[in-house]
Amino acid sequence: MTATAPPADHGTAPDERLLPASPLKKLLTRPELGSVVGAAAVFLFFAFVADGFLRAASLGTVLYAASTIGIMAVPVALLMIGGEFDLSAGVLVTTSALVSSMFSYQMTANAWVGVTVSLLVTLAVGFFNGFVLTRTRLPSFIITLGTFLMLTGLNLGLTKLISGTVSTRTIADMEGFASARALFASEATLGGATLKVTILWWLGLVAVATWILLRTRFGNWVFAVGGNAEAARAVGVPVRRTKTLLYMGVGFCAWVSGQHLLFSFDVVQSGEGVGNELTYIIAAVIGGCLITGGYGSAVGAAVGAVIFGMTSKGIVYAEWNPDWFKFFLGAMLLLATLLNAWVRKRAEATS
Repeated sequence: MTATAPPADHGTAPDERLLPASPLKKLLTRPELGSVVGAAAVFLFFAFVADGFLRAASLGTVLYAASTIGIMAVPVALLMIGGEFDLSAGVLVTTSALVSSMFSYQMTANAWVGVTVSLLVTLAVGFFNGFVLTRTRLPSFIITLGTFLMLTGLNLGLTKLISGTVSTRTIADMEGFASARALFASEATLGGATLKVTILWWLGLVAVATWILLRTRFGNWVFAVGGNAEAARAVGVPVRRTKTLLYMGVGFCAWVSGQHLLFSFDVVQSGEGVGNELTYIIAAVIGGCLITGGYGSAVGAAVGAVIFGMTSKGIVYAEWNPDWFKFFLGAMLLLATLLNAWVRKRAEATS
């Protein structure tokens, strides 16, 4: 008796969805690829043209500049992945610092009381933006522009009304100031570089945001509502809750940045923060986030912040006129956007 070989199935091809993707294909699909290439190019450029750029002290300054932008670029990136904008993010940082300072001073309370009240206020502003957006379905540009204008007026008007000037009074002698400063504005020296605690806040937020996006159900919701909110709603994604929580995330990070501002300088100017919202958006876009939503990463936004920090400080170390900074920033924005578009086309072509 002879064994008969089973007939070969020549008509069925293996399901390509089950095939392992090549490392090159995985690399090309990463949204932060373009920003990483850009960051390497900017680093090498200033390493050659600026003599002091590679010093430990200079790199510490670059990381600090990147962290102050990166803390806010992370939640702004998540919000953009979710398909929305927040033009009030810059002034909300100042609002956070002002509320904490003035509440503590006027109530002669422990500095931590003002810090806690400030957290509640910034979360409330984020909730307000999300609530109005999801209930009215007006563009987030219009809603957050309105919030931006209201906060700008409140920051200046209430500071003048309460303090009599455009800046807050000192709270450096208040109980709790030292411990709050240790959490939000401390620093350490390592190998000749002064490292601010904001760098730890920044890296921690990037790690948490990356975990949320890639490992949790909420992360899937963020990508879904950014890609197509109506389709996401049709399959049971809580669109309203998702977008509101994203805005509250911006509020939380604005609180962190505002407390750093307060406890670093003790006194806060009420007109600060205007224009910073564009910087956060630029860092997110350079990092690979799409204006249309549904695509991007927290790591990319962090790399975008690093590019911003290297450029802002590299121009100083190269002893160039700082007026050129905006030109280089705009050029990097355009180049990063073109590179990201090319990367996405290559990724689609290899899929």
